[in-house]
Amino acid sequence: MHPAPNPVHSALIGLAVADALGVPVEFRSRAELKVDPVRGMRAYGTYNQVAGTWSDDSSMAFCIAESIAKGYDLKDVAQNFVNWKYANYWCPHGELFDIGNQTSSAISRLRDILISGRAEELGKLYSDDPMDNGNGSLMRCIPLLFLIKGKPIDEQFRLIKEVSALTHGHIRSTIACLFYLLIAAHILNGQEKKAAYLAACKQVKAWMEEKDISEAEQAVFAKVLGGEINLEQEENIESGGYVMHSLEASLWCFLKYGDYASAVLAAVNLGRDTDTTAAITGGLAGLYYGLDLIPEDWINTIARLEDIYDLADRLEKAYLRTSAS
Repeated sequence: MHPAPNPVHSALIGLAVADALGVPVEFRSRAELKVDPVRGMRAYGTYNQVAGTWSDDSSMAFCIAESIAKGYDLKDVAQNFVNWKYANYWCPHGELFDIGNQTSSAISRLRDILISGRAEELGKLYSDDPMDNGNGSLMRCIPLLFLIKGKPIDEQFRLIKEVSALTHGHIRSTIACLFYLLIAAHILNGQEKKAAYLAACKQVKAWMEEKDISEAEQAVFAKVLGGEINLEQEENIESGGYVMHSLEASLWCFLKYGDYASAVLAAVNLGRDTDTTAAITGGLAGLYYGLDLIPEDWINTIARLEDIYDLADRLEKAYLRTSAS
């Protein structure tokens, strides 16, 4: 049965460990990593950070987790993002070193909205530009599992959309997060990973039909919703910063490999957006395999480990309270 005990801790640590594995080689090509593959924690590299340093992926996930632990509030999530960018909140070593362009611009907008007292606008953000689909909302969404699980799918979509749209307001990014979190929810209910994936495929396809999502948008999801993403050849798996490529690559790694370490290392060694592909993979793989099957030496290298455990403790208490009610 899955997941292993302590699913909140497993998901957050699984995310951060995988993120940190990818940080030193971000932007390296797949060809380079074939020659010099990542096999464990490295220091320095792309951002000249010590081993165990996680990136914006984990920072933003922890910002969301903090709000859910206190009692979910969209304004609070937005404020946490602003504090991260401008006041180094939830940075691994007290200084922000990595932020995506779309996310950075969006958080500047959030700051303006909050300063001017227009918080009611936060739940109404959207974009109809398909170019606004970087992987920034998918990479951070795993804590939302512990807010939305068990709710009707329309309510799940609404909550995911609110949080995604703080930086990524296009429907494609929201659907990608919904699909990913439905897989996670099936894992949390004890399903094996392929069964969880197939069940989520069925749910999302039915939901898109019911909601009259455009045929063009449905076509974007056809590859990942076909139920056989794990059978794709590696050369057909992209690993850049586009949300669909990140979703496809992370599910390919998660489904294809049989343990946490193999899955997240495969994600890193796909190259390009190494930390984010790994982080998205690591959230699911951590949840599925559990904390005890994440290499202990990797966990012990992680920056602010005690703070992450403390956050996970608080998020777990909030999750258990809402699950019991």
